[in-house]
Parts: sequence; structure tokens; C-alpha cells
Amino acid sequence: MQKREQGKSGGAAGGNAAPPPKRGRPFGSTAASMASASAADSVAPSTLLGPSLQIHNSFSEQNNRRIVLALQSGLKSELTWALNTLTLLSFKEKDDMRKDACLAKIPGLLDALLQIIDDWRDIALPKELRKGHRARTLGANSVVTGFGNEYEALGTNTLLPQLGLGSGSSATELTGQKNTSKRRRSEWWLDEDGLFNLDDEGRAEKQQCAVAASNIIRNFSFMPENEIAMAQHRHCLETVFQCIEDHIIEDEELVTNAIETIVNLAPLLDLRIFSSPKPSYIKITEKRAVQAIMGMLGSSVKAWHCAAAEFLGRMIINPDNEPLLLPFVPQMYKRLVDILSLQAFDAQAAAIGALYNLVDVNMDCRLKLASERWAVDRILKVIKTPHPVPEVCRKAAMIIEHLASDPQNRTSLLAYENAFAEILFSDADWRLLCAEDCS
Repeated sequence: MQKREQGKSGGAAGGNAAPPPKRGRPFGSTAASMASASAADSVAPSTLLGPSLQIHNSFSEQNNRRIVLALQSGLKSELTWALNTLTLLSFKEKDDMRKDACLAKIPGLLDALLQIIDDWRDIALPKELRKGHRARTLGANSVVTGFGNEYEALGTNTLLPQLGLGSGSSATELTGQKNTSKRRRSEWWLDEDGLFNLDDEGRAEKQQCAVAASNIIRNFSFMPENEIAMAQHRHCLETVFQCIEDHIIEDEELVTNAIETIVNLAPLLDLRIFSSPKPSYIKITEKRAVQAIMGMLGSSVKAWHCAAAEFLGRMIINPDNEPLLLPFVPQMYKRLVDILSLQAFDAQAAAIGALYNLVDVNMDCRLKLASERWAVDRILKVIKTPHPVPEVCRKAAMIIEHLASDPQNRTSLLAYENAFAEILFSDADWRLLCAEDCS
């Protein structure tokens, strides 16, 4: 067998070359990042922006069946070609209208990509987390305990000793014979390191293919023509939520692609799909899906808890999803206020956006938020600092207005009368919103 080159192990994930920058969604501070990007574009001429690959309009139509068959083949060379091709088709630049990447035009494509991720997840559990073999101590002097396949492993020609007559040495010899016979008669092809299992290099290549497939699905989710099909595809949602649920042991890039995918699909996502009669592959329930997002919200990784906050903020305004999220509201708003204490502006923006929708639809959250001095202090700090994105400051002011509009919160908010007066006489017009109902 030819020795595979190290450079080829990158396969579909891009090899040793640095991958192009992703079209990552800027969490929270969208206006700031767009302003900086536009400023950079105005300075640098278009000739210095790097090479751009153009795809022929009819490429997808001529090769759609071949792409799906290549993904289903399981062959490394075919998978590499298909994943690289789909990465180019799904990556849309600023002025590029790439209509060929519509999932509806390539039947079976989404299922084929999901199968690659499922194949990796079937072997993704690290060896350190597998249940190891434990030496038997109960009934150690007995040749057969009656449990498992021990009697069958002895073989038909093995004579059983008369219990109680054998010495310790004879019992040890019989135990050794039993182990030898069991090892000889066991199904060696089911062993973890058997002929049909992958070595470390093969597992790494499978992982890279799964990450590349998740990146393609993520890119597809940015296109409006794909959102409805993906938001109603139960297998897609189950796979994505399972990756998020296992974020502690799963590949980080795979988890990041999964969370960005559901953030894109959040406006059209109905969690009741997990209890619908549609065929289920992984048995994800509504509660498990919300718990997976709450786990990401509590993560220390900024990109993850920002995306989780943005996702929850979009989901809570859907009346169909609100009953499923209400049991988690106490944990939700506390964590969102904790995120406000971080110095990262994008994290603050994501938390403010989620709190803005949360207090708008949930009265209990308004009451609890107004009763927590530390929560109101942090929201006011976003306004006074101020946050570099005016829209974030406006939403923070609207949160205070929502709190003050509830008569039960007036007494609690009287302690901030001086702060409201200071904001009231400030120059910024959007700061006046938080003092109107308190004056």
C-alpha cells in the first residue's frame, strides 16, 4: 500500500495551506465590523484583494449527480473532490450571486453531507472515554460464572473440573486455558483495532471530512433559498443539535459550524419538529435541544456563548417556541447578565439583544431583572460607557424602559433616579428612552 503523503491528509479540509477567511457572521457588533470592513475596502484597491475563483453557471447542473454519488461512495479521493467542489459552490463572496448552490437543485445532497458527519460521530468517541475491561474478582476461583459467553468460550473439548477438588494452581491453569480459548474464538473483526477499523490517521481524515461537510452546511444556511428546506429537515437539525450537545468532546470547528448554522435558521426554526411524525434519526427532543443551547450559553468560549445568546434571543419571540424556553428563563437571564460583565463588545451586544427580546415577551423576567441591582447596574453601564454600536445602546435603553413600564418595578428602580436624570440630560437622543417612563 502506498504511503500517503502528509500534505494530502488535509483532504477536504484544505491541507496545509491556510484556509480563506470564513464568511463568519459577526456576533453582535455587526455595524462596527461592517464599518471597519468598508473602510478597509475603500483604502485597498480591488486588485489587492487577492484571487477570486469563478464557477461556471452550469457546473452544478452538469455535475450534481456525480457530486452526490461521490459523497455516498466513501472513497477518499471522491470525497475530497466533492467536498472541495461544494466548498467553492457554497462560498459566496460579496457580489457573487451563486444560485447553483441551492439545495433544491441537487436532490439528496443534504442527506449525503449529513451522512458524512454521522459516520464520523459513530467513531468519534475518544479511546480514553470508552468503557475499559475490568478484571473479574467475584467468583474468581470458578471457571464459569454463567454470565456472558464464558462457557461457550471454553470450547466443547474442555473438561470442567470438579469444584472444590482442584488446587489453586490448577484453577489458575484452567483460567489461562479459558482466556486463550476465548481469545481464539472471539470475533476479531469486531475488535477496536481490527481489520475493518481505522487507525489514527484514518480517523483524522474522517474527522476532516466531517468538518468540511459541516462547513458546507453552514455556508448553505446563509443563503435565503436554502433556509426553509434546512429548517424543516429533521435529520439536519438533529445532527446539528447533537454536535452542540457534545461540544465538550467534539471537534471545536465542527461545533462552531453547527451553532452558526442554527443561528442562521433560528427565525424559521420550530422546536416542535422534534416531536413531529417526521422520521427521526437521533431521537433529539425539544428539551434536549434547549439544554444543548443552554450548555453552549454557559461555555467560556466567546464565539459559542455569543451565538447561543443570539439564538435564544431569536427563538423566544416565536410564540410556538416560547413555552419550551420558559422553564429555562431563570438560568437564561442570569447568564446573559453575567456576559454583560465581559469586556468583549460583541459578547455584550449578543447578551443585550437576547435580553431585549426576553423582557419584551416574559413578565416574570422583567420582575426578576428589575429586582437585581447588579443586573440593572450592568445594563446602565452599557449605556453610560457607551457601547460603540449605537443600536446596542438603544436596545439597552429599551430594556430599562420595559422594566420601568411595569408598575411593580417602580419602587425597585427609584434607587437609580440620579442615574436616569444624568442620562436624561445627556446629548444622545437614544439615551432619553430609558428615562421617559421613570420621570
